[in-house]
Amino acid sequence: MDVHGRDLRYFVAVAEELGFTRAAERLFVSQPALSKQIRMLERQLGGALFERDRRTVRLTATGEALLPHARAVLAAWQAAAAAVEEARTAERRTLTIGMSTSPGRGLLPALRTRLLSRHPDARPVPRQVNWADPSAGLADGSSDVAFVWLPLPDDERYEYVVVAREPRLVALPDGHPLAARAASDPEGKVDFTDLLEEPFLALPPEAGPLRDHWLALDARDGRQPRIGGVVASAEETHEAVAGGQGVALLAGRNAPLVVRDGVIAVPVRGISPSQLAVAAHRDDTRALVLAYLAAAREVAAITRTDRPDRSPESGASVTS
Repeated sequence: MDVHGRDLRYFVAVAEELGFTRAAERLFVSQPALSKQIRMLERQLGGALFERDRRTVRLTATGEALLPHARAVLAAWQAAAAAVEEARTAERRTLTIGMSTSPGRGLLPALRTRLLSRHPDARPVPRQVNWADPSAGLADGSSDVAFVWLPLPDDERYEYVVVAREPRLVALPDGHPLAARAASDPEGKVDFTDLLEEPFLALPPEAGPLRDHWLALDARDGRQPRIGGVVASAEETHEAVAGGQGVALLAGRNAPLVVRDGVIAVPVRGISPSQLAVAAHRDDTRALVLAYLAAAREVAAITRTDRPDRSPESGASVTS
């Protein structure tokens, strides 16, 4: 027996009004259409629900038995519909922000403030993603927006805004010969050519071009790096460097995530800087996503103004 919610709603209206005319007016349907639906319901149930004459409508024993259950079903469905709408509203207000590590640099509170100024009901939710996913959840849709390091695989799929541009450092075990060389250098740096024979810690292969970036393949003149180990978190990087498995390139302001307990970091001469961006799918036009990108552009503009020593393109909005 396949009874629709409409049938029960019609039945309850007639039962409460004890009249087809009044019930039809209450339901905003015609009386013939209402009478037809009640007859169909009665056929499905195999018994009359109402006793009718020219003046009165009364519930039968079958109708009396059905009424409380029909009301309960309708009430349950109304509660279910309300719960679904509440969930949909919460989903519309939630913005999942992917990141491989906390972006730091004051970015999360700055962007949150700007997002909430546009959408006070928004609920930004940070989400930690393994380093093996360079898109920080954008690729599989588990993040709405994300903090990503460039280069971003399949970057034609995304719109992004560069919010930080920083020199790359190399993490070394304390006492490494290159640490002494950096200490004697006028700029406190080591040349990347001095690192070519060092074993490097690499991101998982799934990281694609981002793995190549942190191995600085573009500065090796075609020489393949020695891979001392694969790391997928800041803690793994610290342990591997401290244990002598290899050295690792880091963004300047990410050094505190690794530098401690026998690990140091020194600037590297001869490689390009790192770039941190806020990204989203290019075709994602949801209001919260667009607002977060707009907030990122505002923060990037302030960063350029506050740091006149940085190059003009630093922090620029990039679409590629």
